[in-house]
Amino acid sequence: MSDLNIALIQHEPSWEDIDANLDLFRTAIDGITSDTDLVVLPEMFTTGFTMHAADLAQDMEGSGVLWMKETARRKNVDLVGSLIIRENGCHYNRLVWMKPDGRFWTYDKRHLFRMAGEHHIYTAGHRMITVDVNGWRLRPFICYDLRFPGWTRNINNSYDVAVFVANWPAARRLHWRRLLQARAIENLSFLVGVNRIGTDGNGLVYSGDSAVIDPTGRVLVEEPDRPAIISVRLPKQDLENYRESFPAWMDADPELAELFPQS
Repeated sequence: MSDLNIALIQHEPSWEDIDANLDLFRTAIDGITSDTDLVVLPEMFTTGFTMHAADLAQDMEGSGVLWMKETARRKNVDLVGSLIIRENGCHYNRLVWMKPDGRFWTYDKRHLFRMAGEHHIYTAGHRMITVDVNGWRLRPFICYDLRFPGWTRNINNSYDVAVFVANWPAARRLHWRRLLQARAIENLSFLVGVNRIGTDGNGLVYSGDSAVIDPTGRVLVEEPDRPAIISVRLPKQDLENYRESFPAWMDADPELAELFPQS
């Protein structure tokens, strides 16, 4: 299997302005100059982390998803990020994983951030997805999911890379950085975490700290508070060698497979 080339887009979205943010991230993606298989955008990249879902939600044929489809096709990359989706009378903080050929998978945020009232506005998801990119298995999660190791548990090495898209405030940046490392170590997987920067419409400040971490917990790259395109190559052989030399996954608690069935 080949190595995996990933680009993380760390930026400051305009508050609740979908069109401006589609332009912002189009320009950022067009600025990627290295070989790239996957581009990762932050949580709610079209609006910022807002509870005004009734005013801002789109359906799966809206401009946000259509933009993802066109961008993935035009740049010939997998593209992933979350946005506000309205479906069957409910609102979802939905991650869309778009392929260059127009196929896509969706993951609805499982753990809704009650401290912001997200659980009153959005409907929680109940299933995981695993997406293949060049022979790599990747599993996406959204922000607050990072605090719940049972849900993110990598049973029987069912994924190679965990991808977290987030709007994680600077006030808890230490938690973000430490939990990213912990999830990588315990799951014997690479971990990609993409956060935003700037100040949102609620006055919350974000420090970025988007990072890529290897299965030993070593930080391969981390970007502090500034707009950035972070490109990194993940070596497949390193992952396989580490899992073979330190097979902790073989001693995982079997009951977890029943509590959190893997898709």
